[in-house]
Amino acid sequence: MKPILFVDGYNIIGAWAEAEREGWPLDESRDRLTHLLQDYAGYSGQEVVLVFDGHHSERPIATVETGASLTVVYTRHGQTADQYIERACGALPVYREARVATSDHLEQTMILGRGATRLSARELWRELSQTRSHGRARHAAAPDGRTSLSSALSDEQRRQLEEIRRRK
Repeated sequence: MKPILFVDGYNIIGAWAEAEREGWPLDESRDRLTHLLQDYAGYSGQEVVLVFDGHHSERPIATVETGASLTVVYTRHGQTADQYIERACGALPVYREARVATSDHLEQTMILGRGATRLSARELWRELSQTRSHGRARHAAAPDGRTSLSSALSDEQRRQLEEIRRRK
């Protein structure tokens, strides 16, 4: 089962220096964060759940947009992203690795009690950057612009496959 990362969307946007410096409106920041997390989920192999508060909206029910590796949730009226994340962490099986990206100290304490680990906004931004750089470098290493299956295998896995191939 893939590890899961819950991201408190507005909390992370609030700590995004580039969004503040560029003066992006909230909807553009949401779109850019969603795109970054889609890439991150693909490169890292994690399931990512991006949660935005619907606390001050008039939305009567939560909206969930599910993609291949990223799920975007807009909570219902009266529910915060923190509440949604706490409940979702509590519903996970104990053996599933879960992390929560938020810089909200109260939320960090709550999710630790639910068995998840915390990731501050700064740590998430660093991880996003490193994972994306590593993924791009891996893609650039292939001469034709595509990655081969063998580039994703360890030396031991390659050796075992070669051994199987030679048996025939």
